[in-house]
Amino acid sequence: MNEILDKLPGHLMSLVIDQPYNEYTPQDHALWRYVMRQNVRHLGKVAHGSYLEGLRKTGISIETIPSMYGMNRILKEIGWAAVAVDGFVPPSAFMAFQAYNILVIAADIRPINQIGYTPAPDIIHEAAGHAPIIADPEYADFLRRFGEIGAKAFLSPQDYALYEAIRHLSIIKADPYSEQETILQAEQQLNDISKNMGDPSELARIRNLHWWTVEYGLIGDLKDPKIYGAGLLSSIEESVLCLQPEVKKIPLSVDAANYNYDITEPQPQLFVTPDFETLNRVLDEFTGTLAVQRGGLYGVKQAIRSANTGTCVYSSGLEVSGTFTEVIEKSGEPVYIRTTGPSDLCFNGRELPGHDRQYHAHGFGSPVGKVKTLSVALEDFSEEELDQIGLTEGEAVTLEFESGVKVSGTILSHTICDGRPVIISFSGCRVTYEDKTLFEPEWGTYDMAVGKRIVSAYSGPADAEAFGLTYPAPAEKTHKIMHDAQAKQLHSLYQQVRNIREENCSFSLLPSIWEQLKNNHPDDWLCALEILELLKKKHIDDQFTKEVMQFLETKKSEGKPLSRLIEDGIALL
Repeated sequence: MNEILDKLPGHLMSLVIDQPYNEYTPQDHALWRYVMRQNVRHLGKVAHGSYLEGLRKTGISIETIPSMYGMNRILKEIGWAAVAVDGFVPPSAFMAFQAYNILVIAADIRPINQIGYTPAPDIIHEAAGHAPIIADPEYADFLRRFGEIGAKAFLSPQDYALYEAIRHLSIIKADPYSEQETILQAEQQLNDISKNMGDPSELARIRNLHWWTVEYGLIGDLKDPKIYGAGLLSSIEESVLCLQPEVKKIPLSVDAANYNYDITEPQPQLFVTPDFETLNRVLDEFTGTLAVQRGGLYGVKQAIRSANTGTCVYSSGLEVSGTFTEVIEKSGEPVYIRTTGPSDLCFNGRELPGHDRQYHAHGFGSPVGKVKTLSVALEDFSEEELDQIGLTEGEAVTLEFESGVKVSGTILSHTICDGRPVIISFSGCRVTYEDKTLFEPEWGTYDMAVGKRIVSAYSGPADAEAFGLTYPAPAEKTHKIMHDAQAKQLHSLYQQVRNIREENCSFSLLPSIWEQLKNNHPDDWLCALEILELLKKKHIDDQFTKEVMQFLETKKSEGKPLSRLIEDGIALL
């Protein structure tokens, strides 16, 4: 159906679910229709020019919640695909999906009491917010590149706790039957974690940049910007508020990565990019601050801080993947690095034969730098040249590095990639630094990485499949809403109204539907609005129409948010 999905690696497939399309209620479809009609009316004037055209190109219906099957059939024409997931997915996984040109679409839809804005990801946010803008090729390329870079950003242990707390809060807030006390406890838990995050990790900073661009970005003139961020495009409340003068507008720069945000509140400031080209320029500048480009001691320390699988890349091209736990530094540079637990060695993103996680089950350690007696770095020698300087198989040698690390043993073999050495293996080897022993002969074969510098470091393994990377499906699932008999009756009324509208007949049933609605479901306003729409469509201006209108006018007095929703709904008629 969409060949892009065929390229999705197995470690991401574990997060993909079947879209529970038959579980959407008639009220859910009415909610989708209301939001989308408001979007077309309002966003056609204030969104980036590609929004409405993007809706058409991506096959997103105004009338009903889209199916993954239908979206994928059309998205493949612009080089993208979509998958359904269960709520928030781990941030690194979210970025990885994006890097594969795949939109992650949370299958749930917001409850009606959060119709204006919801902190949880839902199908309105993903399908109606993200999808239309990716029809713009320049923006789509930016989104893909953002995913590639974001997937390599290092997290901290606190980031994992924050993700779990956000996911938990979003799940219970999306459940209309959650008790208020439970919600307050979850909010307090999230607040407590947020206050104890320590120095922001790379992922925290890139998550900020993602928020102020992909989610909440404005584009164009600073004094009269347009909306392109998915969070704004999918919020009929914030798409109005964000353009008000009291919301500060700031020219986009890498400094946006230093601005935190609160998903539960309207944002006090937003960032404006003059065009999509500037997004890529800012992303390039930001990437230069990350370990994936900086490498060196900074990169190794970021890997250690993450306390999770990371990769350090030697200047020879050798990629060491594992949980980094130690670095010996000298003059601001790493001179010896070590992992603990299963590790593997790769080149060009492919695991080297004989250097898998089973072989390096207890970790890997190796010097970084130049050998003291050589004017040229080891990685710059060919295999023949290594033999010429005595580094040949069967020879007992001592290599003293400029840092003071010493490697003494008998050479077993060279591992050569692209004509240059990346590993030299020793038997009977002892490795020391000053008065510290780093490797003993009785520990077995010593595999020494070749490389004078660490040129890059990033989150995750170099060869995800060989390493066995997995993203287990979240233990806490979004709640499957169990509707009671009264709710099911209400949904039946919504379906009857939809049938009348779509079939353009049986209008005589409307008075009976209305009587049931006002007597049994006096808190509902959206079905009443849909009934009024049909009456207006048939130009019926009698006492029945006036009664429905008076009901909606009375509902408006219950508060400003509801008043606005009803006023905007009537404006559509």
